[in-house]
Amino acid sequence: MTDSAPSPATRPALRVAVIGGGITGLAAAHRLVSQSDSVQVVLLESSRRLGGIIRTESADGFLMELGPDSFITNKPAGLQLCDEIGFTDQLIPTDSQFRRSLVLRNGKPVEVPEGFMLMAPSKPWAILTTPILSLGGKLRLLSEAFRSRRTISDDESLASFVRRRFGQQTLERLVQPLVGGIYTADPEKLSLRATMPRFPEMEESHGSVIRATLAQTKASRTKASGAQAKTDTSGSGARYGLFATAAGGLSDLISAIERALKKSGRVEARLGAQVVAIDKPNDSNPQWTVRLADQRPMAFDAVIVTLSTHAAARLLQNSISLELSASLRAIEYASSAIVVSGHQLSDFSHPMDAFGLVVPTIEKRKVLAISFSSRKFPGRAPEGQILLRTFVGGAMQPEMLDYDNDAIAGFVNDEMKAIFGMKTEPLFSEVIRYENAMPQYYVGHLDRVARIEAMVAETPGLYLAGSGYRGVGIPDSIASGRSDADQLLNRSHSAMTPC
Repeated sequence: MTDSAPSPATRPALRVAVIGGGITGLAAAHRLVSQSDSVQVVLLESSRRLGGIIRTESADGFLMELGPDSFITNKPAGLQLCDEIGFTDQLIPTDSQFRRSLVLRNGKPVEVPEGFMLMAPSKPWAILTTPILSLGGKLRLLSEAFRSRRTISDDESLASFVRRRFGQQTLERLVQPLVGGIYTADPEKLSLRATMPRFPEMEESHGSVIRATLAQTKASRTKASGAQAKTDTSGSGARYGLFATAAGGLSDLISAIERALKKSGRVEARLGAQVVAIDKPNDSNPQWTVRLADQRPMAFDAVIVTLSTHAAARLLQNSISLELSASLRAIEYASSAIVVSGHQLSDFSHPMDAFGLVVPTIEKRKVLAISFSSRKFPGRAPEGQILLRTFVGGAMQPEMLDYDNDAIAGFVNDEMKAIFGMKTEPLFSEVIRYENAMPQYYVGHLDRVARIEAMVAETPGLYLAGSGYRGVGIPDSIASGRSDADQLLNRSHSAMTPC
């Protein structure tokens, strides 16, 4: 017990290392210094820029996102951070004019049924009239409303859930390509509860996804008194009405966070800082030691690691148990590539009047999805031109990444010609590879993460954050960094509070 706690003016600063300068690390650093005036942060990033996979480039009137191009707004962390740094007025929504998705059916682009949100059909008539499914497939899908709920509450794969509730054809022709465009994952392995928990919750609460969707849509419309429903049943495919981006590109968001960190005066960002090991405190050294390549070791009171789980395990191999290391390494990652290309709209026989196209695996094509970036958001391409982002590889087609960049660009062009009737070569084409960048949330993922979190809690001063744990999107990554920052500050405050 102590008689009194040090005053804020005399209390020594808490020195924290944040490893990784992507959106998670930036969010963690911002949260630390915005919530406490007694924290000093050193942000260590191995590359020569902050932002991680978020990267915007511009050339010849095109505004190109080389990583994610937007974020969902019904998860609050992204909007909260934007509000705190004064960036909200820079956000723009998707263009309602083209708010629909296409799916490939026998080599031809076909509109995803209106109101079909991943696997929640809000407009049964659109299902009955779609050419994507056979009559038997349509009836099997709609019969979900009358099927009994599952009584076992354990995790199951996305494929198992969809096959059980909606049938094989809905899985192959609609859900697999739509979900594949988000997670680049194998639906037979993908954990439903870790990726799309609202669907098993619908089954549990209403006995049916369709009944739950219709009930929620009716309730939202009644509440809004005729305004657009909160569940956003406009358009098709993903819930596009809930997405936003920065008018000048997502790199502007990164720059805004950097300015906020600089303004605090308590964040030192070190670029090109290659961390090679992190050692936990011991009897002779009460602090965490971060070892950098060709630099003197640095001492910290706490460390937040925002890298991939396998990179975290590698850096912490001297600081964590074998069980924790094995659990981190057990989370698999998939590699993919994005081909960003600019075109004249007149070069396509297809009107390109949608947000993009997803490709079912059973179509046996060489691409996963094609996003029509300048249809989704304004200001991405000059008048009369279009900006496309084509996705290649992922867990279902890893062999596609064995090709070199020229070959990838070449077969993407061939697919454009076959699918959209592209007549000439692109104005430009750039291939961006992401090796082991997308965590795969396999069945049992949440249990594995819970075990990881329990083991980390037994290692004071260590925090793990990022897309490998409880969400892969920008808001999820931001929330992960902010949560760790809050836990660190709460534990630090508790340690300083007199008993």
